[in-house]
Amino acid sequence: MLTNQSDNTPIDGSALSRISMEAESDSDSDNQPGYYRRLLNDVFRAIRSEKGHRQELLRMIRGRVPLRQIRLYLDQALPETQEIKTEEEPSKKVKVGDVPENDTPQPRPQAMDIQYLCDNAPCKVPAKPWTNVTDDDELVSHLVSLYMTWDYPFYAFFDRTTFLENMEKGNLNSDFCSPFLVNALLANACDYSQYAEVYTIAGDTNTKGAAFLAEAESYMRTHSFERGGGTRLATLQATLLLYERYSVLGNEDFGYTMLHRAIEMAEELGIVNSEKLSLSSSQLSEEMIRSIQRTAWGIFQIDTIVHTNFLKPSRIREVSVHRLPREENGREDWSPYPLSSHPQPSYMNQYFDEACNLSYIARDISRSVQIAEEKKISLNEVKQNVYDRLCQWDADLPEMFDPKGQPAPHILLLRMRYHALMINLCCDNFGNYSSFATMEKRVPMNLDPGKGTTALEVALSSARQISLIIQMMRAQYGMRYVHQFAMYAINVAIYTLLEQPDFDIVDPDFLQLTGAFATISNRSQVGKSLYHFLKLSVRSRDSSHQIETLEVIPTELKEIFPQGHQDGGAKLRSGRTSNSQQDLEDSPKPVPSPGLKDMIGEYEKLSVGKEERPFDHRESGNFSF
Repeated sequence: MLTNQSDNTPIDGSALSRISMEAESDSDSDNQPGYYRRLLNDVFRAIRSEKGHRQELLRMIRGRVPLRQIRLYLDQALPETQEIKTEEEPSKKVKVGDVPENDTPQPRPQAMDIQYLCDNAPCKVPAKPWTNVTDDDELVSHLVSLYMTWDYPFYAFFDRTTFLENMEKGNLNSDFCSPFLVNALLANACDYSQYAEVYTIAGDTNTKGAAFLAEAESYMRTHSFERGGGTRLATLQATLLLYERYSVLGNEDFGYTMLHRAIEMAEELGIVNSEKLSLSSSQLSEEMIRSIQRTAWGIFQIDTIVHTNFLKPSRIREVSVHRLPREENGREDWSPYPLSSHPQPSYMNQYFDEACNLSYIARDISRSVQIAEEKKISLNEVKQNVYDRLCQWDADLPEMFDPKGQPAPHILLLRMRYHALMINLCCDNFGNYSSFATMEKRVPMNLDPGKGTTALEVALSSARQISLIIQMMRAQYGMRYVHQFAMYAINVAIYTLLEQPDFDIVDPDFLQLTGAFATISNRSQVGKSLYHFLKLSVRSRDSSHQIETLEVIPTELKEIFPQGHQDGGAKLRSGRTSNSQQDLEDSPKPVPSPGLKDMIGEYEKLSVGKEERPFDHRESGNFSF
């Protein structure tokens, strides 16, 4: 009987032997010499490791998961040591094996087996007549499955079941599916495939993503005449998808442009910012009523997330249709495709309802100044009330939303959103520092008078909670597929830690968050720019800090620290100025101060652009904590 070296628990040798038996009968597998020998060796390597792969591997083997899916899992769990060139330093050699995490993007192979990937795709849909980019049903099924697995649950602004049913039928006259909507969705899905399995398909994945986006944009011009009651729901949904895409690409001001256009369409349809609509008394089908509800409440969530994130008043004051029923006893399964086919409860109805509840609180956070003026009370009183509501929301969450229970990633993201809101609420006027550049200290406010808890303490606690949730997410799913909102939450947590007066650059939570950000930032140009901004901020904040134990810093993070740290800290310990510090001092470009508000401003500029607010909205400066 084999045992695991880390805990001496038995390993089912008969289950492992199935690899050899299936190798002989699997005619579709890779027949290169030594393929199965390497596979078996890697299985043993993963089992012997201390990273918790044993149980998942045995579950896959016992469940007769195809060998190539096991191969994929091993490729992610055990990155091979090989030399690759980074984009920033073409001549510098980096050993992938030096990176301790299993979610670091790997070098792309030159080809892929699309048949293998799509055999198990949960969403089987046709390419035609929806897109002119490809006629490959398997590729489209794979991309749609990726989007529905990782991106869709966070906002869920269209009805998944109705959309897939109508896409499968191929009916171009459908009210629930259109080429505009499909191509916008596929363009978003390519963001996930770039660092997953779709490496090269008749060219580069980026080319495919750009082609889907270009076709979606051509339909956007075609549908631009839709106004008022003639606006199609699918057009509104596609516009929201373009907002998501542009906010990742950082295309000038297109992020805000698409979001505002979608809100205007929702207003024209009367589903937000208008008198209540009674959909039940209309002649609409159940599918249409459900789709309208999804879209109305989905866009409300997006609006409150975006504007509260960037410290601006939300545009949607109220949703004009009833919310979807919560259905406490309803259960849907979610599987982390393509990582595993093992299902777990999604609790999607409960999640969506709780997200809507949190969105109301976010709306009032973003309008704190306006609410204080209307009610003629102090701003601090408004924010104290909002803080109490946030705490109550958290206390009322169902038990299955506890991160310790390893829920689906959209539930983990919801918890991260809650903590990001806490940090936003505690910013500046509540006792935090506006920035280390000015060191202007304000009178602290006790958010919890009974405990004497200051806003700074609340913000730091939330930052560390985000770090803990990120650790759980990395352990369960890695960071390759996580929704882009995680990048915002990680950033506010990093800068909250960075901004505290007694900041320690080897703080385990800071290193954990920075490591996760280093991975997720590679998925987009916006992320890469923000990572560069972070490097400058850290070097500016830590220009005189001395690190005695560099061993605690992961290899892949050392690049963000001053050059003296990378050289073993000898120069800093001897009192001499590091090269990187001198470079920063001599640089003609201003070094960003390591402030939370500075980062938020940079994030907004890079992702969604500059917001024009022509009607009944205050300037962003008025939403200042």
